[in-house]
Amino acid sequence: MATLTLFDTPLLHRLRDSERILIAGAGGGFDLLSGLPVAFSLWERGKTVFLANLTFTPVARTDARPVAPGLFEIDADTGGSASYFPEKHLASWLRDHGYPDRVHLIRKGGPADIRAAYAWLARELRLDAVVLVDGGTDLLMTGDEAGLGTPVEDITSLLAANALDLPVGLAVCVGFGVDTYHGVCHAHFLENVAALAKLGAYHGVFSLLPGIPAVDSWLSVVDWVQRHTPGRESIVCASITDAARGEFGNHHSLSRTREKPTELFINPLMSLVWAFDLPAVAARVRYRTEIANTTTPFEVAAAIEAFRDTIPLRPHRPIPA
Repeated sequence: MATLTLFDTPLLHRLRDSERILIAGAGGGFDLLSGLPVAFSLWERGKTVFLANLTFTPVARTDARPVAPGLFEIDADTGGSASYFPEKHLASWLRDHGYPDRVHLIRKGGPADIRAAYAWLARELRLDAVVLVDGGTDLLMTGDEAGLGTPVEDITSLLAANALDLPVGLAVCVGFGVDTYHGVCHAHFLENVAALAKLGAYHGVFSLLPGIPAVDSWLSVVDWVQRHTPGRESIVCASITDAARGEFGNHHSLSRTREKPTELFINPLMSLVWAFDLPAVAARVRYRTEIANTTTPFEVAAAIEAFRDTIPLRPHRPIPA
């Protein structure tokens, strides 16, 4: 029986002619981990894959090597915080399992800082494709939705990646439903997907199914990083991996959520990978001009709120299902 792969999906078909591909976490924290099924699938096909993450790690307290302003490089040997350094734990797993263990960390900053970091990566790594990954779905929020989730890091990364002159740019969302707890209306997410479909910029979905080697490797590495980040595990990653394993409803695999009075709704939709053309997603951000000249994340947040004060917002609506 042939081994199952993810490579025949429309998303990965778009990368068939790409050879040097950056998988980048858009929103900080554990977002990069949600892109690993794509990375493992590309490695299976002999592609050269690079990893980067907008980081929440306090880089100054690590031995990360600075390679450009606001951009650092680590591997499995890099020293740092024992309590929170997900990229280092990822690098350790990768080396132990025979994969390249270099990971780039992009320090939080304003749009110009993040653009410069992406430009360095594209130039120095000689990239021909970028895949920007969001653990969640708020990457698709355009600005007039009832809730935007946590847009500052996501959209700053989106616009920076869009500034690259590369043959292929893709945006990926994993974790439908998890951003409900950040105020996202998923009817609006689906409305935005439909708008991208009209533009020919939607590349469908695929499920993260255990038994596919790339998915099994992703499940293993997420478990590893979660175990090595006690008390600061990713609720988003846990929701996605729990869904992939077939858990349902108010299932709590982390003490972080068991200790809160929050009812979860783990379900199969959370383990779907949604894919889009990155330039089309970036072009639909209605406040991109307003944040273009901001210099800090705080200014980005203020500019977004000021923009939203000037426009009518779509009312929240339930999904009639």
